[in-house]
Amino acid sequence: MQNELDILELILGADLLVQAVLLLLLVASVVSWMVIFKKRFMLNRASEHAEDFEESFWSGSELSRLYDGLVRGDRAHSGLERVFEAGYKEFARMRERKASAEAIVAAAQRGMRVVATREMDRLEHHLSFLATVGSTSPYVGLFGTVWGIMTSFRALGAAQQATIAMVAPGISEALIATAMGLFAAIPAVIAYNRFSDQVERLAVRYENFTEEFTAILERQSHGSEG
Repeated sequence: MQNELDILELILGADLLVQAVLLLLLVASVVSWMVIFKKRFMLNRASEHAEDFEESFWSGSELSRLYDGLVRGDRAHSGLERVFEAGYKEFARMRERKASAEAIVAAAQRGMRVVATREMDRLEHHLSFLATVGSTSPYVGLFGTVWGIMTSFRALGAAQQATIAMVAPGISEALIATAMGLFAAIPAVIAYNRFSDQVERLAVRYENFTEEFTAILERQSHGSEG
């Protein structure tokens, strides 16, 4: 139908500022989707590695053999594997120095907490970008809409005969900015909430493992002193 408005024609015929807003939102949407796919892969892999390592850790194998297997392995380590490596490395180093049980445990616990903090920082990286896109995109789109409507009404005021057909294209192109803002914001908000929950669960998992492993090292340290 001739009265139907082509979205592409509306965008191309929009005000330069509205076009700039649409381009900005499009770029934000594309980048946020790239971040979403990357973070989804990273967090899923971190959860899988944590489950696999906990299964190996609690299988009853000796800690020294588990450590040697990780050190000699070809695969890059992450998450709980790095936390365990840091803790056991400090444990072995301090025990060779004939340190006290308290010093051995404290050093191992510090090493694990430092690595765990680094791992959490790596998992949280770029989440703030999703939060920013989700919170600001609707307002950026609304700014483009308001500007487009203002432009349409200024043109309407200069016309001798005002009709709906004169302002319909301008208002339609302005509303596209609002729709684009929501298009960029909604996936970013959903992904941010989901990923934040996954990161929080992993943080609890790392913290619990650190405490459990510290208790094991503490028993071994006191046992070696005895």
